Amino acid sequence: MKNQVTENSYKKSFSLKEFFINVLLLFSGVILFALPQPNFLTINGISFLAYFSLIPVFLLVRRLSWKSVWFYGFLYGFCCYSLYAYWLASFHPMGITVISSMYGFYLMLAFPCLKAAFYLYPKHGWIIQWVVWCAYEYIKTCGFTGFHYGVTGYSQWRNSLLIQNADWGSVWGISAIVTFPSAIIAQLIYESYSAKTEADAGKTEDGGFFSRLKKSIAAHKIPCIAWVCVFAAALVYGAFAKIDCTDAKKVRLALIQPSNDPWRGGIEAYSDNYEQLKKISDEALAADSEIQLVVWPETAFVPRIEYHYKYRQNRASFELVETLLKYLDDSDVPFLIGNDHAVLGYARTGKYEAIDYNSALLFTPKKNCIPPEPQKYMKMHLVPFTEYFPYEKLFPKLYELLLNGDTHMWEPGTEAVVFKAAGIKFGTPICFEDTFGNIGRRFVKNGAEAFINISNDAWSSSLACQYQHLSMAVFRCVENRVPAARATASGQTSFVDPNGKVVSMAEPFQKTFLIDNLLVCQNRKPTIYTRFGDFVGIIFAILGISFLIFGIIFRNHKRGAL
Repeated sequence: MKNQVTENSYKKSFSLKEFFINVLLLFSGVILFALPQPNFLTINGISFLAYFSLIPVFLLVRRLSWKSVWFYGFLYGFCCYSLYAYWLASFHPMGITVISSMYGFYLMLAFPCLKAAFYLYPKHGWIIQWVVWCAYEYIKTCGFTGFHYGVTGYSQWRNSLLIQNADWGSVWGISAIVTFPSAIIAQLIYESYSAKTEADAGKTEDGGFFSRLKKSIAAHKIPCIAWVCVFAAALVYGAFAKIDCTDAKKVRLALIQPSNDPWRGGIEAYSDNYEQLKKISDEALAADSEIQLVVWPETAFVPRIEYHYKYRQNRASFELVETLLKYLDDSDVPFLIGNDHAVLGYARTGKYEAIDYNSALLFTPKKNCIPPEPQKYMKMHLVPFTEYFPYEKLFPKLYELLLNGDTHMWEPGTEAVVFKAAGIKFGTPICFEDTFGNIGRRFVKNGAEAFINISNDAWSSSLACQYQHLSMAVFRCVENRVPAARATASGQTSFVDPNGKVVSMAEPFQKTFLIDNLLVCQNRKPTIYTRFGDFVGIIFAILGISFLIFGIIFRNHKRGAL
C-alpha cells in the first residue's frame, strides 16, 4: 500500500513538472514572438531574437498530447497577439478580442499540423515543421481576414543586407531563412533530451549534455552548414543587389502630419482640422519653394468633397468643402488628399443611398478643383471588421455590433489607379494596404514608379503600432525597387528609398511637415517579385499541405499493409 501511494505521488509530481515545463515553453514562445518586432519596450524590435523565437513552439508541440495540443495552440495565438498588438484595445475592446481570438483559432489548427509533421516523419519531421510554419505564415495573410502583422521576416526590417532579398522572395524568403535556426536548434535540444532519457533507462551511456549535443550537431552538420551558406549568400546578394540612386529623378514632396484623429467630433472639429492642415501646408510651402506636391494623410479631410459639392444636402459641409476647393485652386502645386469619397447607388443592403469609399484624391490647381473632378483611387483591401464586413446578411447581429463600435464601413475599390503628377507616376496604397506585397505589385505592374502612402494610425496612440506598420512598408519598396513617401496622421511620416532605407522621418505625434526628395529610378527593370509575385509563399503553402497529406496517406497505407 505504501509503495502504491509513493508511486501515485511520483506520477503526480511528474505530471506537475511536465505541466510547468509546457507553460514555461508556451510563455517563452509568446515573449519571443513579440520582442523581435517593434514593441512597447523597444520601437525597433530586437531582431536577432527572431532566429530563436520558434524554439519553444517546436519543442512544445512535440511534448503535448493530441488532446491538449489544440488548447495550447489557441493559448499561444491568443496571447501572442494580445501582447504584440495590444494597441488594438485603443481602437475598441472588440478589436483586440477579435484579432487575438482569430489567431488563437488559426494557431489551434496550426499546432496539430506541426505535431503531425514530427509524427508522420519521425526522422526528418523537424524540416517538415519548418516548412509547415512557413506555409502557415503565408496562408494567414490571404483572404478577407488576411493580416501581415506578426510575420517573422518583418523583424529584419533594419537589416539592410538581408532585406534586399525581398526583390525576389518578398518577406517569405526572409522568414524561411530566419526561422530555420529555430527548427534545427529545437531538434538538437530534443535529440539531446531523448538521449538522456535512453541513458536514464540504461539503454545507452550518458556522457553529459554537451557530449550528447555534440553528437547531435555532428549528425546534422549538413543542414547546419547549408543554412550558414544560404545565410551568407543572402547577405552577399544583399550587398550587390542594392540599386544606385545617384542619378535618380528627385521629386520634392511635402508630407503633412496634423497629429490628430480626423474622425473625432462633428463639423466644427472637421473645420478645425482643415484649418490646421492648411496652416501646416502653408508653412511647408513657405519653407521650400521647390515643392512639387503636397500630401495629406488618410481621410485627413472628412466631409465628402465631391458628394457635398454636388448634392449640397448639408449646408455646413458644403461650405467647408467650398472653402477647401478655393484654397486648392489658388495653390501653386497639386495636392493629394485622403477623403471619404461617396457616390449615390444601390448598396449591398438593397437601399439606394450614399456608398462610401476610403479614397485618395489628386487635385491640380486650375484644372480639376472647381468643380471637383479629381483623379481618384478607392482603397481595394479594407481592414476586416472595422472598415469592411461583407457578411451583414449572414451575421446581422455581428454587423450591428460592429456598426455600434468606432467603425467606418466602406466599399472596396477594384482598380489599382496610378496617378500622374510632379512628372512621375505613382500608386497610393492607403494605410493598411502597404502591408500587402501583392497590392504594391499591382500598382507597379500598372506603371507606378513610386508609392505615396497615406495612413492614419493616430487612433492607436502607440509608437509600437506605427513602427510595426513602417517595418512592413519598407519591404514594398525593396520588392519592386521603387521609393515611397508616407504621409501619416501622427507617424511614421517618412521617405524610404528603393533599397528600403528610411531616408528621413518626422517626429511622431507632432503637428509638423516633412520635406524631402522622392528618389525615382525611372526605366528600371522589373524585379523577380514584380514579375512573379508571392511564388515563394505559395511554394511553401503547397509543400506544407502536400507533405501532411502524403504523410497521412503513406502512414495509412503502411498500416493496411501490416
